[in-house]
Amino acid sequence: MSGVKKAEFNSGKRASVPAEVADKVKALQRDVRELRQANEILRKASAYFAQAELDRPFRR
Repeated sequence: MSGVKKAEFNSGKRASVPAEVADKVKALQRDVRELRQANEILRKASAYFAQAELDRPFRR
């Protein structure tokens, strides 16, 4: 952020979020997206193995 923009932001003339906050939000959004993808993979794997367990012949 340039010195002029930073001064305008700090004085309240420019409505914006600090670059550090914007970077943190982007990183957190990326983390959430990755975690959702991982959860979907785990959900599908769980369903697959649960179905495989049901398809297995019963043993005593």
